[in-house]
Amino acid sequence: MTDQPTHSADAPETEVELPEPELISRPAEGIPEVVRTEEDLAATIEALGSASGPLAVDTERAHGFRYTGRAYLIQLRREGAGTHLVDPIAFSRDRERADLSALAEAVGDAEWILHAATQDLPSLAEVNLLPRRLFDTELAGRLLGLPRVALGSLLERALGKTLAKEHSASDWSRRPLPEDWLTYAALDVELLVPLRDWVAAELEAAGKAEWARQEFAHLVQHAADPPPVRTDPWRRTSGTHDVRTPRGLAVVRELWTERDALAERLDKAPGRILVDRAISGLAVRAEAADFEASRDALRAVEGFRWRQATRYETNWLTALERALALPKSALPLRRPPAEGIPHPKGWATRFPDAADRWSRVRPATQELAAQLQLPVENLISPDALRKLAWEPPSPISEASIDAFWAVEGVRPWQRELVVPVVTPLL
Repeated sequence: MTDQPTHSADAPETEVELPEPELISRPAEGIPEVVRTEEDLAATIEALGSASGPLAVDTERAHGFRYTGRAYLIQLRREGAGTHLVDPIAFSRDRERADLSALAEAVGDAEWILHAATQDLPSLAEVNLLPRRLFDTELAGRLLGLPRVALGSLLERALGKTLAKEHSASDWSRRPLPEDWLTYAALDVELLVPLRDWVAAELEAAGKAEWARQEFAHLVQHAADPPPVRTDPWRRTSGTHDVRTPRGLAVVRELWTERDALAERLDKAPGRILVDRAISGLAVRAEAADFEASRDALRAVEGFRWRQATRYETNWLTALERALALPKSALPLRRPPAEGIPHPKGWATRFPDAADRWSRVRPATQELAAQLQLPVENLISPDALRKLAWEPPSPISEASIDAFWAVEGVRPWQRELVVPVVTPLL
């Protein structure tokens, strides 16, 4: 499991002093052999399919090392079957993803337990391994308003135990995987079932179990959705805010595009080929009137002198020359054309009516979230609230707003709580 920041934003609950947790450093049943052959996979499918109870699931990826977010190890645990570590790469064919649908079929409608499911579901979808039901312990922690919802934090609070996280940012595409990495991977699913039981009881006690059921069903429904396509992803290159001219932005775009094509072909994280700051740094230099494309111009920027970057110096030079040769009509705009609803911070001068609505509904939802002890973004998505404030349905009524948000994917429990609060404010 690759840790992401999992502090529960705006969570109102205060920290409580907990006793020193017990460090779990080795799986109770030892480290299982990694499943790499068709025979071993068939045995895993039989064992998990014949077992009972929920299925604990986790994945390990290689963020920061590889271009894709594919899973390089899948951990599964079920009562009566123990822990299984599946290497999906071993079942890939000609760079195609493995097909583990038989495993998903074998466990039927068993509840899958994941922590931060949105991190794991895309890579599981790639290998046709998706749940019919799930329980997300991280999301449940957010609904409970807990101040810290990382796996380690929840285990400490719920079970008085903790796990070492020293390999969460490792390169899981490495083969063979070291034994201590496999220990870490197996431990990530060792305690998910008892953690789920504790969290589920807390949800029931707080009257939030139905909220969680609807959230989990929403995750299952959208588990196989393709990732959103970004417009002009090159504009997110670090340091681009220092680039002032369309010509400089063209340099950023062409270098970013060249790097991305290389990264995809080599299956390497783009930043391991050429760092962002090298791209934006060269673009700033290219804005000078006397700038000329050359290898010396590349080498004047530190990032282009790094060993990995120098291997593709010809690529960078070609991209730079391409950017400098573009006619003005082909240069990118300094600011991308507006798409969708503008950010509320700019509404006051240009869209005062929308700004007034936003100034009323936003604080009201924040106050309601605090009363309910959960982060406001889990009560209602910022995007759904912005769309309502920007252009509410006509005529304004609880029924029309409920229907408006239903189309936006706002869950019934959220609409039931928020619609009566915001309707009078519109």
